[in-house]
Amino acid sequence: MSLEKNADGGAVRPAPGRVEDVRRGNLVRVLASLAQARADPDPHPTRADLASRTGLTKASVSSLVAELVDAGLVAESGATRDGERGRPGVGLELSTRRGVVGMEINVDYISAGLLDLGGTLRILRTLERGNRGQSPESVMALLAGLVSDVAAEASAAGIVILGGGLAVPGLVDSASGTVASAPNLHWHAVALQLDRLLPDAPFGTVLHNEANCAALGELWYGHGLDFQDYLFVSGEVGVGGGLVIGSELFAGPQGQAGEVGHMVVEPSGPDCSCGGHGCLETFAGQEAIFSEAGIPAGTASVRLARLGEQLASGDAAAISAVARAGRYLGIAAASTARMMNLSAVVLGGHFTQMGPWIAPAVVRSLADYAPGVVSPARVAVSELGQSAALLGAAGSSLRAVLAAPFSLTPAG
Repeated sequence: MSLEKNADGGAVRPAPGRVEDVRRGNLVRVLASLAQARADPDPHPTRADLASRTGLTKASVSSLVAELVDAGLVAESGATRDGERGRPGVGLELSTRRGVVGMEINVDYISAGLLDLGGTLRILRTLERGNRGQSPESVMALLAGLVSDVAAEASAAGIVILGGGLAVPGLVDSASGTVASAPNLHWHAVALQLDRLLPDAPFGTVLHNEANCAALGELWYGHGLDFQDYLFVSGEVGVGGGLVIGSELFAGPQGQAGEVGHMVVEPSGPDCSCGGHGCLETFAGQEAIFSEAGIPAGTASVRLARLGEQLASGDAAAISAVARAGRYLGIAAASTARMMNLSAVVLGGHFTQMGPWIAPAVVRSLADYAPGVVSPARVAVSELGQSAALLGAAGSSLRAVLAAPFSLTPAG
């Protein structure tokens, strides 16, 4: 590092603050290199490997790794390999003894799960219940109980929770922890008491939009490994969407980009919960599909199971209902793909359970309304099921930890 010159032309030592900035940046570089190594054939680089990958000196890497080990963020894997000149080297990895919690509030369930720093979902708990019209306080109290159970299980396994993310199906202000509007929950301008969920976690809990989280979950743990630009469509009670462009989430200036569920696909269509008419949600949301297929009232899981049985048995009403939803999904995807220059579509949420029947309908609709824009091979069904949003919320918290490890090290 070069030294600045003073007024007389002599060298001066860098200010302590700037030295600290360099140290912090180098801690982030080392962690980033370890995170990237997880996809390598040998996912346990040695200190010498990290020095080569980051361009830092071996002495610097050793010092930085020591800090990260002391902070519990990095662990020695126990795997040994030949180092330089035959000397043994000890493999390193992101610690599985540290983790983050992903949480989701949806219309018909709440869930919480623990993701360790290595990216493995270690714990997942879901409580099926109707949240529409329920007070935010009562829903948050139930979620806090679910999170407490996850935290207790994590503690028993020796895992320290560093932070969390909460996904909600609506427009949110993450900075203030406020749900601006969640029509399907009947929540408007609601400030959530996020600090009660993980009171001891140093990185706290951050509020996110459910569809954006699902798109991020898919980006980090699903088809994002194959596609760089795509529309993610998440089917729940409503229909959410997320745009991924250049392997990054595009949320728009106010975080509302990708709201395909309220894209008008039939101007003369039925009323929507958003106050509009003919939105995609009114044709491809759960209630629309269940109603068209003749599925009787019940819990979402029971109704989805019944729909699956009818589809598998060749029931004409069920197949027609899903094909109808797929057609309108294709209309919305065609418009979005043309507008945003996207080349792939990923179906998530409850659409994953209808994959063999709904994906072909989407492909046909795309061919009709946007021929040549999205090839059939690039219409994919997510393998994450209903965990996509939770994984995205947890992954966002994990990345916040990796971006600021210095807050956990002794010097931080």
